[in-house]
Amino acid sequence: MRWGILGTGGIAASFTAQLLELPGAEVVAVGSRSTGTARGFAERFGIPRAYGSWAELAADDGVDVVYVAVPHSAHRAAAGLCLEAGRAVLCEKAFTLNAREADELVELARERRRFMMEAMWTYCNPVMRRMVEIVADGAIGEIRSVHADFGLPGPYGPAHRLRDPARGGGALLDLGVYPVSLAHLVLGEPSEVQGRAELTPEGVDANTGMLLGWDSGAVALLSCSITADTPMTAAVTGTAGRIEFPRGFFYPDRFVLHRPGREPEEFALEGRRNSLRHEALEVMRCLRAGETESPLVPLDGSRAVMRTLDAVRGRIGVRYPGEE
Repeated sequence: MRWGILGTGGIAASFTAQLLELPGAEVVAVGSRSTGTARGFAERFGIPRAYGSWAELAADDGVDVVYVAVPHSAHRAAAGLCLEAGRAVLCEKAFTLNAREADELVELARERRRFMMEAMWTYCNPVMRRMVEIVADGAIGEIRSVHADFGLPGPYGPAHRLRDPARGGGALLDLGVYPVSLAHLVLGEPSEVQGRAELTPEGVDANTGMLLGWDSGAVALLSCSITADTPMTAAVTGTAGRIEFPRGFFYPDRFVLHRPGREPEEFALEGRRNSLRHEALEVMRCLRAGETESPLVPLDGSRAVMRTLDAVRGRIGVRYPGEE
């Protein structure tokens, strides 16, 4: 499977390094807005072709699938270029800047009958998939609550992308997408969304709390921050038990199942704690099977997460340039 990499930042480098270790995967091209940056990335990873524009990479017929790793404010444009050129797409999260852009991308992918998937590596992780199975089997009863947080201490200066509204800055889209996606994974889209945040002078969220509610009575208490090093843990609690994830819940290597009257049960990952490879394997499985969407990371699920993130932003008063 021939991969193209669109973007040359840290996550692009991490993903490329792991792709190079996968049997059946070949990284054949990289694209950037700068020819020099693209060439430097290509030399670093031994990639044969380097392009100084996104359009050139998208037009490369020797590429089967493009990994889009630019800031999420550019996902609509970058992924759209690739889809229109006939490429399959794995697009980093947050999927887009807002739900409108997500709808446009999904409609384009379905119209062109091209594969697309959000790079929500958490959903592809074997430990998380095992948790979903256990919950579906009724091991913890009916879910009552989800608790999850993701915060980094910074400090991030005013020029950093996490504080730049033009690049979709703030804690929510960069970090909060993980707690929100976990809640969606086990409960679906909420019927009620509340939020409160501290905003930066630039107008993006620095520290955000969310309360999501479902018609079943379940709730999710979630938070994200670019000003504090939070525990980065998660718990899913039901009427008959709970599942706890330790630090780093978004790429878990284990979880513990607690049930009244029983000893705690630990479920652990075999091998290295490495989630990026699992999303790449899922993409290649889908493409070989002729599937245009992944059952693990369905496009309608990604759209629903963006609707929730939009609702949170509406509550906390964050709007990006160009939004109505």
